Amino acid sequence: MLRIPGRLTTTCEGVSRRDFLQVGSLGLMGMQLSQILALQETSQAATSSFAGAQGFGAAKSVVVLFLQGGPSHIDIWDPKPDAPSNVRGEFKPIKTKVPGIELSETMPKLGQAIDKATLIRSMSYTPAGLFNHTAAIYQMLTGYAPDKVSPSGQLEPPSPIDFPTAGSWISKFLPPTEPVLPFVEMPRPLQESNVIGKGGAAGFIGKEYDPYRLYQDPAQSIKLDDLTLRRETSEKRLQDRFELLKGINGSMGDLEKAVDSYALDKYYGKAFDLVLSGKARDAFDLEKESAAVRDRYGRFTFGQGALMARRLIEAGTRFVQLNWPSVANGNPETTAWDTHAANFGPLKNLHCPKLDQALSALLEDMSDRGLLDETLVVAVGEFGRSPRLGVSTSGNTNSPDGRDHWPYCYTALVAGAGIPGGRLYGESDETASSPKEKPVHPNDLLATVYYALGIDPNQEVFNHLEQPRTLVNGKALTDLWVG
Repeated sequence: MLRIPGRLTTTCEGVSRRDFLQVGSLGLMGMQLSQILALQETSQAATSSFAGAQGFGAAKSVVVLFLQGGPSHIDIWDPKPDAPSNVRGEFKPIKTKVPGIELSETMPKLGQAIDKATLIRSMSYTPAGLFNHTAAIYQMLTGYAPDKVSPSGQLEPPSPIDFPTAGSWISKFLPPTEPVLPFVEMPRPLQESNVIGKGGAAGFIGKEYDPYRLYQDPAQSIKLDDLTLRRETSEKRLQDRFELLKGINGSMGDLEKAVDSYALDKYYGKAFDLVLSGKARDAFDLEKESAAVRDRYGRFTFGQGALMARRLIEAGTRFVQLNWPSVANGNPETTAWDTHAANFGPLKNLHCPKLDQALSALLEDMSDRGLLDETLVVAVGEFGRSPRLGVSTSGNTNSPDGRDHWPYCYTALVAGAGIPGGRLYGESDETASSPKEKPVHPNDLLATVYYALGIDPNQEVFNHLEQPRTLVNGKALTDLWVG
């Protein structure tokens, strides 16, 4: 029996699994199997209730700067100079290019580029059970709470029955029109300690939609053996092998094998195009950029990763996820945002200067190149940090100047895709502890990403058990596009 996990149900007259079962052959309306499957995979955006709404489908691509570890919102995006000393901390607010918007003194470069972005200062949710890093990441990137947490508080390992991450859904709904990688994650998967967590893969829609993971430091020389022809393999020889493969696949007779052959042919066809085109490979080659541009982004992992993200978007990649280089539960004195043991020194001397340089360069560079018009840029972590210093909110031990996990109020930055910059969306209370107005759930932010790409976030999909689910149970922030 033909099964299409993660199929979507829409209001248009598409082709469903039931349609295939009723046919029993490849003769539906005289179509070939490839034509039928192509129809099934076609984006359903045109029939969405959002069709024609402002901002719907404004983006062709997305860059997510995922600040894993939970950056302190009050020390970066949302300073509270009038709060008590055990809340406001050591940093002073600074004026920015936009009157009325202040940032922490840790972000001077972003202050001059904030006219291109909107700060959502009212991100908030109350986690079900433990709010560790991996559970919060799963919530942020899939729109669903994890279904299983071990007694230690860690998530169970990634599973093929997980709900897909956003980049995987986008790869399925909006495959690229160029021979490029549709979804790239770098420089590594999302991890807590040394364990790869849930929330970063395609789950029940299949490994075909998993991200291409770089597993390399963008600040170092990049080797892409899987996107490069071996010396002994000419283009003609590779072409001959591919034609032979297609011939073998085409000889399979029954429906189930035909479906399998189509998927295999499709997989190898994509790989074949990627290798021969060189477009994907070239996008990773930072040597093609001038020294001045590379210096502008910063000669460190996150900075060069942001530059690589711009190059990938320029080449046609749909979704780029640049993860903060350090894993959650890392050492704050080196690169981690997880500032239980120390907060102000690491933020001032290490983390914020890198974020400030890379993010401001990305916004300005993409704007100068016209890429920001059709690219949505999102910078966010899995949660913020506790407004009060030295308290325990998650069972962790904190130093007197440390801040613990805080999902109840934090900040996200969004830019591009027609969203007017230089604005604040929502507001936190006087201690940045909870939203004062316009609370935004992580699901709402995710729904906004889908909305910007012209994907209806309210559409129904089916999980591995054929149970109906909403793509994301959130409300798109359509008023972000209102000038």
